[in-house]
Amino acid sequence: MNHMTTPSDGSPDAATAALGVLAARVALRRRQLGLSHDQLATRADMAPRYLTLLTELGGEFDADGLQRLARALETTPQELLEGGGDGPPGQALAAPGQGLRRLGPEESRDRLGSHGVGRVGLATPDGPAVVPVNYTVLGGAIVYRTAPGTVAAAEPGSQVAFEVDQVDDALSRGWSVLVVGTVEHVTEPAAVSRLAEQAAAEPWAGGERHLWVRIHPTRVTGRAIRAT
Repeated sequence: MNHMTTPSDGSPDAATAALGVLAARVALRRRQLGLSHDQLATRADMAPRYLTLLTELGGEFDADGLQRLARALETTPQELLEGGGDGPPGQALAAPGQGLRRLGPEESRDRLGSHGVGRVGLATPDGPAVVPVNYTVLGGAIVYRTAPGTVAAAEPGSQVAFEVDQVDDALSRGWSVLVVGTVEHVTEPAAVSRLAEQAAAEPWAGGERHLWVRIHPTRVTGRAIRAT
């Protein structure tokens, strides 16, 4: 049997947490469609007790079962397992018992990870702008590649904001990290070569993007919304 896989680091605790997130996503989507538990089971051609076993008690889906549940919820298996969708995040209702917690500098830096997608906020002649970039963290600095003359290129020596976040609609929780720093354009050939070798994030937008921009952080803060 082809069993369902859930995002996990391989530990029992992580697997349990992943199943809990799956159950929350199923419950959220069911409420959005106005379905009762029994109505969802009927749509998915499952016995109600079997659906409870799979979504709440940690049973294992086979591939066909996950496909049927996704069709019944008018979504995809990937969105049930990983989240997603075409709309912006954060459309779910706020969950009860949530609270805002400030993250310390070290925890905030940890949330940045080694690479990902973040947003650069900066002043332009046309007013404030925020643009997404694929970034890498190297030596504590934020590094990304763009094209000269674009908004993301920024002015060397200018101060910018850089933000990353994660939102889980199913659990109505998430976190954000804000970096404030100074812009440097990396142009020295040896330094450019090193960045090209070390950077883990390629620009998704493609095209000719040969300008390396480095943000030297002067302040790193973060906050998280989670159950209190």
